[in-house]
Amino acid sequence: MPTQCRYCPLQRKDAFLPMSKEELMFMEKFKSGELTVEPGTPILLEGSNAPQLYTALSGMGIRDKMLENGKRQVISFVFPGDFIGLQAGVMGEMGHSVEARTHMRLCVFNRSEFYSFFKSHPERAFDITWLAAIEEHFMGEVLATIGQRTATQAIAWALLKIFQRGQSLGMVTHNQMPLPYTQRDLADALGLSLVHTNKTIAALRERQLLSWSDGVLQINNVDALAKEGLTTAAERQKRPLM
Repeated sequence: MPTQCRYCPLQRKDAFLPMSKEELMFMEKFKSGELTVEPGTPILLEGSNAPQLYTALSGMGIRDKMLENGKRQVISFVFPGDFIGLQAGVMGEMGHSVEARTHMRLCVFNRSEFYSFFKSHPERAFDITWLAAIEEHFMGEVLATIGQRTATQAIAWALLKIFQRGQSLGMVTHNQMPLPYTQRDLADALGLSLVHTNKTIAALRERQLLSWSDGVLQINNVDALAKEGLTTAAERQKRPLM
């Protein structure tokens, strides 16, 4: 049975701002159903004009874009609570693809109702604007990382950010979290070669800062890894949940 918004398990996670009763009622009307997908399933395709928008209720995915030369750029990683398809909702088509990397359950919303946020529920419309702004801010961090951080600094920064997302979602136990991505995914996100990425992760492991094997990421010293990545280990700001 579809999960009612008032009983959404994500509402209990530290990552998200609480919703009022009125907002929960509005979201239940906006939600049209749920979709379950298996690992490797395309959720949205680059250039598509999909009629649905989604929120990841559970599971993890990946956003990427294929270039004309056949190379791939990973845009970002999808976590539970992420709103998927906002670009198509605003611009009419997707500029990148989204694929499931684990078993995922998605809340489904009709894109045709998207502008009702702005017409009848300005608080929720502000939340959408906030999500777009935080996405732009994150992309600025990624650009700075690709352009100005060394490979070691970039990988330290990226894995720390992933780990912190996992912490806020209750995915971390004894400094370990499941990580269904590959070193190729990380390399394609940071503009590095797979060989360079592998060697850099091995060097960080030798320094006992982290380990990543068999689909599990372990961070041994968050503050030291943050220093290596030229960032801080400050708590993440809570975000709206759509």
